[in-house]
Amino acid sequence: MLRYILHRILYTLPIALGVSLVCFALVHLAPGDPLSSVLPENASPQVIAQIRSAYGFDQPLPVQYLKWLGRAVTGDLGASIKSGRPVMDEIAPAIGNSVILAAAAIAVAFVGGCAMGGVAGCSRSRVLDRIVTGMAVTGVSLPHYWVGMVLIVLFSVELGWLPASGMGDLDWRHMALPTVTLAVIPMGIIARSVRASVIEIRKQEFVQTLYAKGLRGPQVLMHVAKNVAPTVMAVMGLQFAQMLGGSILVETVFAWPGTGFLLNSAIFTRDLPILQGTILVLASLFVLMNLIVDVLQMVVDPRVKRI
Repeated sequence: MLRYILHRILYTLPIALGVSLVCFALVHLAPGDPLSSVLPENASPQVIAQIRSAYGFDQPLPVQYLKWLGRAVTGDLGASIKSGRPVMDEIAPAIGNSVILAAAAIAVAFVGGCAMGGVAGCSRSRVLDRIVTGMAVTGVSLPHYWVGMVLIVLFSVELGWLPASGMGDLDWRHMALPTVTLAVIPMGIIARSVRASVIEIRKQEFVQTLYAKGLRGPQVLMHVAKNVAPTVMAVMGLQFAQMLGGSILVETVFAWPGTGFLLNSAIFTRDLPILQGTILVLASLFVLMNLIVDVLQMVVDPRVKRI
């Protein structure tokens, strides 16, 4: 097992390096000058040159990348152009808020998706299967931001039951709408994955053997669930990682102060260090989550071990 983990870590290192290069390049390819927000009006060429030199933008891009990567490895992602604070001080609380929201959403998606997928898989080609499958496809097809706006209009504006924005004191009332909104698409994806896995596993010979030995439905279902677990874990891990960086519209709609909200603000203010730092941290978390999922899959089911 240790050898497998070490190999997976070695495979992850070049991926992380490539991710850092892509993050750096994409931000610099964006049109516009990132220093435009801090340059004074009618600034002289001498002042512009001094500011560019202070931020290191006067050097060639390969040199900027190597210096940025060297600082990033030590946890120094620079300072925000807009606020002047260290980038990590801006990112750390935002990541914490996004993790809280993503954890709540993935929990809802897991319970709902597994229940829907299990019911559909055990009722293949029946009316219940078609209903659940239709709900899952609808959930996957609905845009996050549209679901959020509909929930705000219904439960905040019309009924007045729940707050429309902010995280308040982190109580369930503030978390309810963004959590449900963020969980809709993952729930549909998990439901479809569980349904396909349940159908495939129920066709295998060991299931018929279990019935032949006299095991009842719930007992057989437990064996089926164990074989479905690796697939569910893989889907959940990827969806959780995607929620951390892909919830920019949801966090913007609900004014949730997470990484998505931070990225949206940095884009509009052209805060290059915040953009680079946030994207790098989120991409690194995505790579790390893939590594964790691979290891957990091997623990749950050693048959997935490839080396």
